[in-house]
Amino acid sequence: MKEIKDIVLAARVAASEDNAMVLATVVKVEGSSYRRPGARMLVTEDGQMTGAISGGCLEGDALKKALLAIHQRKNRLVSYDTNTEEGSAIGLQLGCNGIVHILFEYIDLQQADHPIIWLESLLQQRQEALLITQFSIDRQVEQGGTRLLVVGLTDEIPHEDTQSPELKEHIRLAKTKRQSVLASFEEAGKNKEVLIEYLAPATHLVVAGAGNDTQPVVETAKLLGWEITVLDGRASHATTGRFSKADRVIIGPADEVIKKISIDPWTVFVLMTHNYHYDLTLLKELIHTPTSYIGSLGPKTKLLRMFDDLEQVGIELSAVQQKIVYGPVGLDIGAETSDEIAIAVIAEIKAVLSGRSGGSLKFLATKIHAENPLIR
Repeated sequence: MKEIKDIVLAARVAASEDNAMVLATVVKVEGSSYRRPGARMLVTEDGQMTGAISGGCLEGDALKKALLAIHQRKNRLVSYDTNTEEGSAIGLQLGCNGIVHILFEYIDLQQADHPIIWLESLLQQRQEALLITQFSIDRQVEQGGTRLLVVGLTDEIPHEDTQSPELKEHIRLAKTKRQSVLASFEEAGKNKEVLIEYLAPATHLVVAGAGNDTQPVVETAKLLGWEITVLDGRASHATTGRFSKADRVIIGPADEVIKKISIDPWTVFVLMTHNYHYDLTLLKELIHTPTSYIGSLGPKTKLLRMFDDLEQVGIELSAVQQKIVYGPVGLDIGAETSDEIAIAVIAEIKAVLSGRSGGSLKFLATKIHAENPLIR
């Protein structure tokens, strides 16, 4: 989601400067590639690039293709084969062994539904969404581009462009699976393809504690584009000056500050106030919320004591509730300093939200990237 935020901000600047632009999107990958379908990059007429569609090997040639799309004022699909001699000529021989199809969309600011409008709409609502981009490998067919945003994953598909029964079925599949889908369908007698991206809201990290060791946690999370809230009962510590990277700083007793936060499955917590009773009160409230992660700083004995104290007041955590509580917090990387602990904590949260173990890729028996999107 950070990439989309950066692109929207860059597009606003370009529009204010009357600078023409193109949105480049990886729509399909055959074989291996550094970036997967859904990766985006905004290219402006003056050569500024925001986002990325590869590890750096495609960007140079993509700039040329983007400028051509700006000149022609039309969408273009470009395919890069990382196996060919032609690919070697533009620096693509990186061993990816794949074909990358990139859609270049000219941003016509006079249109009411250009791609940046859809990306802005996506950011305005903290809900799950499907972003739909139509294209065709047949370059004689019109490249539809980013056409539809379905927010909230309701049963309704609120757009007249989705008249194809096949396309509607693919959208329903993406909703049901909560997973991106790459599919083909027929419309007006022509074969087309569509990338239906499942996009979850940005991670919202709530850090309880405003000590010095909290600052690198906030700064590390900000690099990933997460939303960040800091909680603490001490007005002397919880200040915007100390936590300039946080989106919100809330001061107050534990049972009050938690009421000021909207919690969904993408809201995660780290308890590191160094105040046992403050953390305990928060844990008591959080285990009944939709959060998918609660990290507790400190030794295992502290967490077990918290479980025991909750049981003493009639709150016995179920196996499911215990599963989302991580203590000691963080991956086992040998962290000692505050900066190292911050890396371990943020890495663990990312692994949990991604459904990964957090182990070394060296020992991974499967592909690094899961089969996403689903191919239909």
